[in-house]
Amino acid sequence: MEKKGKIKISSENMMPIIKKWLYSDKDIFLREIVANGVDAITKHKKLVEMGEAQKTEEEYRINVYVDEKAKTLTVEDNGIGMTAEEVEKYITHIAFSGANDFLQKYENASGDGIIGHFGLGFYSAYMVSENVEIFTKSYKDEPAVKWESDGDSTYTIEETEKAERGTKIVMHLAEGEEEFLKEYRIRELLRKYCSFMPFNIYLNPTGETEEKDGEVKSKDAVLNNTTPLYLKDPKECTEEEYKNFYRDTFMDFNEPLFWIHLNMDYPFRLKGILYFPQIKKQQVQLEKGQVKLYCNQVFIADNIKEVIPEFLMLLNGVIDCPDIPLNVSRSFLQNDSQVQKISKHITKKVADKLTSLFNTDREHYEKCWKDISTFIKFGCLKEDAFYDKVQNIIIFKNLAGEYKPLVEFFGEEVSEEDAKNGVQAKAVYYVSDEAQQAQYVAMFKDAGLDAVLCDTYIDPHFISYIEYKNPKKCRFVRIDADIDGALKSAEEIKEEDVKDLVETFKKHLVNKEIAVKAEKFKNGKVPAVVNVEEFMRRMSEMNGFYGMGDIDPSKNATLVLNLTNPVVASLLTQSEEKQALIVNQIYYLAMLSYKKLSHEELSDFV
Repeated sequence: MEKKGKIKISSENMMPIIKKWLYSDKDIFLREIVANGVDAITKHKKLVEMGEAQKTEEEYRINVYVDEKAKTLTVEDNGIGMTAEEVEKYITHIAFSGANDFLQKYENASGDGIIGHFGLGFYSAYMVSENVEIFTKSYKDEPAVKWESDGDSTYTIEETEKAERGTKIVMHLAEGEEEFLKEYRIRELLRKYCSFMPFNIYLNPTGETEEKDGEVKSKDAVLNNTTPLYLKDPKECTEEEYKNFYRDTFMDFNEPLFWIHLNMDYPFRLKGILYFPQIKKQQVQLEKGQVKLYCNQVFIADNIKEVIPEFLMLLNGVIDCPDIPLNVSRSFLQNDSQVQKISKHITKKVADKLTSLFNTDREHYEKCWKDISTFIKFGCLKEDAFYDKVQNIIIFKNLAGEYKPLVEFFGEEVSEEDAKNGVQAKAVYYVSDEAQQAQYVAMFKDAGLDAVLCDTYIDPHFISYIEYKNPKKCRFVRIDADIDGALKSAEEIKEEDVKDLVETFKKHLVNKEIAVKAEKFKNGKVPAVVNVEEFMRRMSEMNGFYGMGDIDPSKNATLVLNLTNPVVASLLTQSEEKQALIVNQIYYLAMLSYKKLSHEELSDFV
């Protein structure tokens, strides 16, 4: 027999959950209480616009008072206020949203600026309070009301005296929550959560006023910026304003390289500014930036990955999106196709800005490249869509110290037929350490060859990614890994001419494990070089990166003698004693150009 009924929720069971688990960070309670005040003022403004409430000349404001002696924290607004009936309806019914009720009642009222939709924000006060009082007076001509509860299942409600319209919430803080009775701590939280709220916020205001320009103004300092720069039309913002906003918001006194101002109303509302910061030093690891997410000027969280692509978290910025689907705690987002669209749009705007800078101010782009290259490469590794948009503006420095787009180093696409016959994609030579590989760089320059500089820690991963994306157009080869292909002369060598030389060399060589061969190079200056297969060297780097133990790639190296060099060419004419000295001198000089010698090797060399 089927039976239907309604699920009943007891407030006695709900309150402990709300107190402990509603929000991920306890200090968010202040944001919720102040945001409720913002909603109350926003509602009053809308009623005034619709002619439902009387216009007032007073300043809309939120006052926050800290009283360490009384152990109270008070938040007071001069918004819409509540009647006794509304207090019963919105406060005593957990999760009954006054915001939703307001919007349903006034269908013509825009929801812009109203953030509360869950009816739970007020109860966050009990995360730090043992008792909470509400003193409220409605804009309607009805008596003021006092409501009080210790956070269990009971409350009291009665008429009270309150002259001004609005709501005052007095939180009697619980034992152990004394940190929220310190003015500096509340100031810190107001700055964190309420920096851009749309109405003036004051902390412990004195109420003193002064007349300025014919207006009576408060002497108290306003804590927040009610019209942050990102809300302005980008055409109306000056360079100085962008820099000042960056400094004030992120406390970074290094000027940003450049910025992207996001401003759109369709297909969703989104405003914000993303800044590309200077890198203060050569970083070993990626440093996270701080992208602050807001909803109607109310701070939600830093670096929310659902909205902000991971690679953009290297930047500093502010994004305000009223359309993001918040969950109850507002700390996380509900899964929603809209969120993915927002994320993709932000990625597109960043790619568009970089492309525009590359095309219109190449000099500035190149000047910034050292700072932004890691970010761009990381973005490509994380998102193929981003790579597709920026692939033509990825630049590398060549051996002449000039920046060139990477695509200029690519070759023609290798056909399927040529690939079957062993034809490889064009080799793009690169240098990972200019000082260590100086000898190879000199040889390349002398031979009229070019290479790109790949000396950041992300480059080994990035060049593998580029090969994956362009398998028929390029393959990366470190400058010391393909000496045969790059530098040897086209002149034929007879096997019998080199056999005795190689055997003599091996006979005297201190390292019996290394392979030895001889080639004619285009230039005769260098007697020998160490050549390590690119695949083995990359395997060694990958093992080191993942902590799988170091593999010394030089153990799989080949010592390539240069037959064009006069010292090598005359080796067989020397005495046995001189041969031993020359062989190991050549070997150690070649190894020094490839890597640092071990203590034993260095002693032997000296």
